[in-house]
Parts: sequence; C-alpha cells; structure tokens
Amino acid sequence: MKSLPFPVRDVNTSGGTENLGDLPEWDLSDLYSSPDAQELSTDMAWLEKECASFAKDYEGQLADLSAVNMLTCVHRNEKISNIAGRVMSYAGLRYYQMTTDGDRTKFLSDAQEKITNFTTPLVFFTLEMNRLKDDHLENLMSQSKDLARYRRAFERMRAMKPHQLSDEMEKFVHDLGAVGDAWEKLFDETIAGLSFKANGDTRNIEGTLDFLMDHDRSKREAAARELANVFSNNIKIFTRAHNTLAKEKEIVDRWRNMPSAQAGRHLSNDVEASVVEALRNAVVAAYPKLSHRYYELKRKWLGYDKLQIWDRNAPLPLESNHVVGWSEARKTVMDAYGDFDPRMAELAEPFFSKGWIDAPVKAGKAPGAFAHPTVTNVHPYVMLNYLGKPRDVMTLAHELGHGVHQVLAAGQGEMLSSTPLTLAETASVFGEMLTFQKMLDRAKDQTERKVMLAGKVEDMINTVVRQIAFYDFECKLHQARSEGELTPDDINELWMSVQGESLGPAFEFMEGYETFWAYIPHFVHSPFYVYAYAFGDGLVNALYAVYQENPEGFQDKYFDMLKAGGSMHHKDLLSPFGLDASDPKFWDKGLSMISGMIDELEAMEV
Repeated sequence: MKSLPFPVRDVNTSGGTENLGDLPEWDLSDLYSSPDAQELSTDMAWLEKECASFAKDYEGQLADLSAVNMLTCVHRNEKISNIAGRVMSYAGLRYYQMTTDGDRTKFLSDAQEKITNFTTPLVFFTLEMNRLKDDHLENLMSQSKDLARYRRAFERMRAMKPHQLSDEMEKFVHDLGAVGDAWEKLFDETIAGLSFKANGDTRNIEGTLDFLMDHDRSKREAAARELANVFSNNIKIFTRAHNTLAKEKEIVDRWRNMPSAQAGRHLSNDVEASVVEALRNAVVAAYPKLSHRYYELKRKWLGYDKLQIWDRNAPLPLESNHVVGWSEARKTVMDAYGDFDPRMAELAEPFFSKGWIDAPVKAGKAPGAFAHPTVTNVHPYVMLNYLGKPRDVMTLAHELGHGVHQVLAAGQGEMLSSTPLTLAETASVFGEMLTFQKMLDRAKDQTERKVMLAGKVEDMINTVVRQIAFYDFECKLHQARSEGELTPDDINELWMSVQGESLGPAFEFMEGYETFWAYIPHFVHSPFYVYAYAFGDGLVNALYAVYQENPEGFQDKYFDMLKAGGSMHHKDLLSPFGLDASDPKFWDKGLSMISGMIDELEAMEV
C-alpha cells in the first residue's frame, strides 16, 4: 500500500517475471492471522461496544469536561481509531492483493458497513469539539501538556468549523459514505477485470501499460491502441462512476458551503488555497521550459517528425533493455538510503525481511503502487507491481520512503501521525532523489549519464507537469459536473483540453487517447490528490538543494521533520531548512532543478 499463494502471471515479455528473482509477498499476520481469526472477532465486538459506550459517556458533555477528563476522552477516541484502522487495513490490503476475488470483496464490504454503523454515533465528537469556544479549549490545554500535544489535531479539526452541518446531517453524510465506497469498488473491480490483447498476448492493465515503455515502437503503438479500444468499450461505466461521485461531492460541498470543489482537499491537506494556486501557476508557466523543451529533445533523439502518445515514456535509443532483478533493486535502494544515513537503511530493512512488501504482478491484483501506514502500533505495508524496469527501482525507492516516514511518524499516535498529503510525498520523493543521485554517480560514461538524466527528467515531468495537468482536468471536471450530467464526450473533451497545453507541440494525439482519463484511480478515490505529488517534488527539490549546499546537520533536521508526522504546519516543518512554501519563489527554486537538468541534456547535444 500476505503471503498467500496466488499464481504469478508472466506479464513481462522482456525476460518475464521468472528473471526477477524471489519477489516478496505480504505477510498480513501482524494485523490478523486470517479473516476468521478470533482476535478479529474480538476487536469487532469491542468496537461495537466501545463506540456505543463512548457516545453514552461523552455526547453533549465535552464542554463540561476537565482537562484530565478531556485527555481521557481523546485517548479513548484514538483507541477506537486504532482498532477500526487495524480491521480496515487488513480487509483493504487483503482485497487489493486480489480485487477480483468475491470472498475478499465481501469481507471488505461487510467490514466497511459494520464499522460505519459502529462509528456513526461518534460523529458528535468533532461537532462538539468545534463548538467549544477558543478560550475554553486554550484554558484546558494550558492545564495539561499532554492535552496540549494535540493542539495541531484540534486546529485541523476546527478548520472545518465554518463548513459544519447539524449533528443529524453529519451523521447522514457519514452513513452515506458507504454509497461512495460502492462506486469506488466498482471502479477497482472493473479496472482489475479488464483484459487487453496486444502483441500476441493477453494482459491486465499493468502489463499492458508496461508495453508503453518497450523499445519496439510498434509494440508501444499496439498497446496504446488496445488501451484506447478497451477504455472506449467500457467508457459508460467510468463515466457513470465519475458523474455519480462528482455529483455526490458537489452536493455535500454545497451543503457545507465550500468555496470550491478543491477547498475540502486543501483543508484536509492543511495547506492554504493560495499556496496551491501559486504552485499550479508556477508549473503551468514553466511548461515551455520544462515539458515542451524536453519532449522536443526527445523527438530529435528518437528521430520522429512528431511524438505520438505511445512515445511519451519510450526508452531512448541508447537505453539498455536491462531487467533489474529484485536483489539488485534492493541493494541499489538500500545503499542509497544507507549512504545518506545508516538509520534510513535500518528503518527500511524490515520491509524486505519481514513480509512488508508485496512485489509480484498477479492476475486480479490492484494496479500501481502504494504504502499503507495501517495503524501506529503495527507497521506500514508497501505494494508494488514489480516488472524489473529501472523506473520500478525508483518506485521501490519512492514507496519505501513513504514507509520509513510512516514508521517514524507512528510515535505521534493516531490523531497526529497522519501527514497531510502535501507533506506525505516528502520522504518518498526524497528517497527517489537519493537513489537517483547514487545511480548517477556510478554512471560509466556520458552516454549512461545522459540516459539517466533523461529518465529522471521524465519522472519529474510525470510528477510535476503531468500531475498539475491532472489537477486542472479535475478542476474542470467538477466545475462542469456542477452544471449538469456529463457525457463521455464531455469528459473526453475536458481531458484533451489540458493535454496539448501540458505536453507541448512535439506531440500528436491518436484517436482514442481522449479516453485515457478513465483508468486513473486518484480521480475516483481521492479527488484533487494529484497536486500533492507536484507539491512534494517541488519541496524535495528545494530540500535537496539545501542538503547539497550545507549537508552538516541536515540528517537530524530531516529525521525530526519526518517524526513530526502531522503535528506541525508546513511553515514550521520547513523553517529549520530556511524554506517557506508560501513564498512563490519557493516553487521556482524547485522547478529550476528540473530546468537545470534539461540544460545539461541540451549541452550534451552540442
């Protein structure tokens, strides 16, 4: 985000998964030993009883609690979050390992429904906390340092105060979440169940997307056209899911008097709308010197009159077809982490040795990669779909960075460990940067250095330019949906409206590419999540520049930042490094690192 014996499908034509080595799978027993484990049944029974007891003890009483009793209330609330999170982590991780399995789907759905029902009586907690007067809460915190430790959690909670509904309506919205979950599961199951026939093979979506990085252009084209064909054949399902979820969000946002569709995400990210807008504007203004300039270079390297969409992630002519085995990937990332600070490698080691990573591509497994923090008294789990590409090594470094961050932040407890999405990408992108710089230092010659620089620039463009284009698409989608039902053609048109602008004049777009919005899970599961990637990349580029300029003492400050989790605002977290994300020039500093790499690539052409 298991060590169950599912067949591994050979989806990698450039060597096959059999050449990758012994790929690890999850061992979920640290959560629960099985779906029918006695511990799980005990926890569910405890949850049902404790949620009812908590509501009975505290509903309507928060304003009268002493500091000591308020702290007890907070601790009990955290314990409920912990047990509910443990159950849902187990159900969710087990489901993502095999999304097409009916038993797993039912187990997840049943768990979600039960926990939703159990926790509905707890909705009062946030509502009553937000009704407390500022001076009353300040007085309580002044009497208890332990309670004052939760200040940032209270501040984030109370940021929603202007958008709070009545108690009865809040409980209704809480219960209604099960409907949105059902549409999200429909999306997941549809994506996981799709089959693509290209280049004489039948693959799932991960295996087919892998073709888009093949050296053979005809294979890339065949895969792109098959993706477009299958997406088009299923476009009504994807359109219905997006229409329904966007409308549900619009209704809730309207009742909450949110100023924009994005506002809720900004609040949950603990970031000001003006900061996100400054990021967005800086990236869009930089399109010509970043993506447009780089893709023109790539067009020349590949020798094409125009780039087609299947050329966007194509390897360079000089790039080797080397398949990176799992042991090599592990060593590369662990060396990079260890050279930065031995503590990083120590924190990362259990992911490899204790079943905290699920790496193989398997039929029915969820696509993509993630790190799931589970709960603070267990440990995170990392999911990959590892195919041995150099970019897969970067993905490993990225998700492992998340995992290390989550382990370090766990000491904050359930209410404070979760890092806002804008800062949640910091350790992951920094881990990628460490790994890239280690590999770049080992480059044998200028040719290898050029290939590596180009690959890193492409990754950064995918992380910054591509994600901001996605963000613009979502803004347009939700605005359009607020004015009425959207047809597939409507959404296709919105998608294409951001593609040419972001990718530049080097590209032509095939018929069918307009449907490629359909498979991107962030639009369904986490609206407006995507800008967090660009935020994280820009932040890390600035952080890494500080590290290069003055490495003395950097590691300790970096570890302190990760340990803070969600207990501090981004201004306070970045202050020790002399950085401020609210300064528009901050984003130019990060973007200049990408531009500088393109400068070096252009200089190599002379």
